[in-house]
Amino acid sequence: MKTETYQVDGMTCASCSRAVERSTSKLDGVSASNVNLTTEKLTITYDENKTTPDAVLAAIEKAGYKGALEKNTKKVNIPIEGMTCAACSQAIERRVGKLPGIDFVSVNLATETAQIEYDPDSTRLSEIKQVITKLGYTPREIEIKRDTDADRLRKEEEIRDMEHRLRLSALFAVPLFIVAMAPMIGIPFPEFMAPMSSPLTYALIQIILVLPILWAGRRFYNVGFRQIAHLSPNMDSLIAVGTSAALIYSFFSFAQILAGDHMAVEHMYFESAGVIITLILLGKTLEAISKGKTSEAIKKLIGLTPRTALVEQGADLIEIPVEEIEPGDIIVVKPGGKIAVDGVVVEGHSSVDESMLTGESIPIEKKPGDPVVGASINKTGSMKYKAEKVGDETALAQIIKLVEDAQGSKAPIARMADVISGYFVPAVMAVALLAAILWAVAGHDTVFVLKIFISVLVIACPCALGLATPTAIMVGTGKGAELGILVKSGAALETAHKIDTVVFDKTGTLTTGDPKVTDVIAFQPYIKADVLQYAASAERGSEHPLGEAIVKYAADQNIQVLTVESFDAIPGKGIRVVAGEKSILLGNTKLMTENGILLGEAESQFAGLAESGKTPMWIAVDGHLAGIIAAADQLKESSKRAVQKLHALGIQTVMLTGDHKKTAEAIASEAGIDSILAEVLPGQKASEIKALMAQGKHVAMVGDGINDAPALAQADIGIAIGSGTDVAMESADIVLMKSDLQDVVKAITLSRKTIRNIKQNLFWAFFYNVIGIPIAAGALYLFGGPLLSPMIAAGAMSMSSVSVLTNALRLKALKL
Repeated sequence: MKTETYQVDGMTCASCSRAVERSTSKLDGVSASNVNLTTEKLTITYDENKTTPDAVLAAIEKAGYKGALEKNTKKVNIPIEGMTCAACSQAIERRVGKLPGIDFVSVNLATETAQIEYDPDSTRLSEIKQVITKLGYTPREIEIKRDTDADRLRKEEEIRDMEHRLRLSALFAVPLFIVAMAPMIGIPFPEFMAPMSSPLTYALIQIILVLPILWAGRRFYNVGFRQIAHLSPNMDSLIAVGTSAALIYSFFSFAQILAGDHMAVEHMYFESAGVIITLILLGKTLEAISKGKTSEAIKKLIGLTPRTALVEQGADLIEIPVEEIEPGDIIVVKPGGKIAVDGVVVEGHSSVDESMLTGESIPIEKKPGDPVVGASINKTGSMKYKAEKVGDETALAQIIKLVEDAQGSKAPIARMADVISGYFVPAVMAVALLAAILWAVAGHDTVFVLKIFISVLVIACPCALGLATPTAIMVGTGKGAELGILVKSGAALETAHKIDTVVFDKTGTLTTGDPKVTDVIAFQPYIKADVLQYAASAERGSEHPLGEAIVKYAADQNIQVLTVESFDAIPGKGIRVVAGEKSILLGNTKLMTENGILLGEAESQFAGLAESGKTPMWIAVDGHLAGIIAAADQLKESSKRAVQKLHALGIQTVMLTGDHKKTAEAIASEAGIDSILAEVLPGQKASEIKALMAQGKHVAMVGDGINDAPALAQADIGIAIGSGTDVAMESADIVLMKSDLQDVVKAITLSRKTIRNIKQNLFWAFFYNVIGIPIAAGALYLFGGPLLSPMIAAGAMSMSSVSVLTNALRLKALKL
């Protein structure tokens, strides 16, 4: 299966996005098709053996819109020295154009630059420069235009175009409105153009004023009527039909004036069409500006990336663009400079501010062997580090991709609005037509019936329905990213608000994950040094925190370890090792019992250590009990506060651990956790989560280790601690960049606030239409009230979309 993203131009409301989804979903092999109206992008997953990008583009076009596949394309301008004639530029174009992944190459001899668009997955920039060098020319420092910049420029251009159309429309709509209304309200009017004395002149002036407005709003007609032809009418269709009805009737009246019926001057509604289009252009312009603000979180993340870096090339330090850095390059960063890409320190000491990624305000000390992440800030000393992850592989690039995917995804709550919007426009057209027919049958004149018809069409607003969910999700996930809370999808953001049970892994999640040996007990004929030597020998090379603690403690005590001859890990129980010709067992009570080791009165000592919050381990040598080693892992400072805040939200807390029950109870009691699931084997964690879910609970699992990954995936919501493993982060729905468990509370609160915002948006969008359409259809007039003017209907429709966007943007000011 292949997942691709397409830019879709021309959509204006939820019925548009629904039409694109419906058309593309019908393609053979398509398993998922989602359109985000706010970002104007289609994300589609399909079987490459059954359909193609061309088929997807054709389906988008069939729905009445223009589509373009978003490729992983970079655009680069390379200054080139040494060209002297057209033959030089043609040679470069020809040779570079033959490289795989080159989409476009154009060499300008006058400016001595090559404009190249290429796929970085197929061709590296260094390969392009090598080809130019082999031809005898010198490529210089380059400029790269990022796709994100291009997207930003496209949106800015769209806003400028909308503003230009609005200005043009308003310039003619204001005098048109004055000309049409002045005679009606008794404002003095020049005799040569007065409607009663000079009806033809009066009509011609209105036509001259309305034509530029129609030109400014031509898109409504182009798209609106095309969508009717495709049997997928949208918001533009309502505007096009409504204003066209007013225009046709007005031109018919103009024809009657030409024929000598001067009284027909009273039945011209050019100003209604002109003002309606101007008001809707105003709403669309404000909407475009508001949409731009919803993606500011992405812009901020992108802005963190440095543009250049100092790279060692032989004995020289060369400043090159970040995009040219290759894995293995040695990069120098000076005090105050930004780390360019992810890597590992090879020389020097410094403190690095990683708050832009982790939110931790305290700089972290770095020494040779320590990892560094791109976009973090070097505070004190100079360092050299080796590049390991560059381009799209860096942590920042992955975060940006994750946030973009989340903002483009669709929450389940959006489906309801999409389904309704799909039927909404045809239903509105039917209501408008039915209302017009009923008022005509009731004996009202054509002018009255026309006002009803136009008002119903214009006041209806599927735009607000379509924008209600995606805008809130975009702002909500963006706010989360600013706080170091990365929500991977709209579905995760929605599901999190239902959570009533949070399950915590113990080691590294509730605790620091850095245990220390607290007790060493030896049984005859062994002494403490013997017990420590056997245990350290068995755990040598272990990556388990408890094993590392034993090895470190033995080293501090100058204990010499034995050579390990064989090693056997027994999941959930311990290890069996042969070292120094001794058979050593190190682990829990289950391991001892299964191997026939007699524990006797030592069990009370073991239980006492566990009850005090320590993790005790038995050690047996050659089939006999040798001693007990206990280690303690400290509870994180934030754990107790996080549990208290979860309780305040009405959420139950559970601790899941492989530790002895007594140890788990001690830690849970200190943290204030409601219940424990102890002595759970790694492979059973997911089953325990499943059992909780079977009780009807909505479960979030919080963990950081590889063995937590299945449980994270099993839970309704998996929350990974950012300092944990890549596997855990990949399995999770939400990633906390800081190791502060209070961010679990913030993530759930963010979800609740966002879903509340979405429900508010949907309520007002539905409420607006439920109230507005009957009023436009004449419900108030029926009981002696006023008749709604089509111009007021247009203004109300535009403001409904703007109000939904404004409400969503309130999330940006959310305090968590």
